[in-house]
Amino acid sequence: MRTALGREVDAGWVRERIYATLTMLAVVVALAEEDVTRLEAAISVLATAVGVWLTGLVAEEQAHRAAHGRLAGKAELRRMLYVTSPLLNSAISPLVMIAVSALGLLFLSTALYVSAALDALSLFGWSYYSGLRMGAGAAASTVAGLINIGVGAGIIVVKLLAH
Repeated sequence: MRTALGREVDAGWVRERIYATLTMLAVVVALAEEDVTRLEAAISVLATAVGVWLTGLVAEEQAHRAAHGRLAGKAELRRMLYVTSPLLNSAISPLVMIAVSALGLLFLSTALYVSAALDALSLFGWSYYSGLRMGAGAAASTVAGLINIGVGAGIIVVKLLAH
């Protein structure tokens, strides 16, 4: 049985995973629309993941100092690293698909769109799972998942318009 603190840590991990997925989704779609090399795409993906992760880690530490009036200890730092780790994990799917493109199996833009589709499916999965955990049935959980895909699509549109 998970403690309240354990559930909060898990919630933080899922929150960061969803945030990272939405961020990477927008970056990957923007890259797919541009004329970039595989190396440029990989560097952009890595730079985004590392930059967002460092930002999340700094925010966690600053929030801890503000709330507790001290630096984080070893256990708290481990929790922060765990909670922010999905920000780095968000690069895996795009990098794998860029590698698939480098092997000549897909054009780069196609590989990036496949990565975006995988990210959208993960958003659906998290929403569906959350709906079921809240006691909603399969139909309501499916609707929640589709809404989250719609949110992701909206973020992509904003990113592309701003780009």
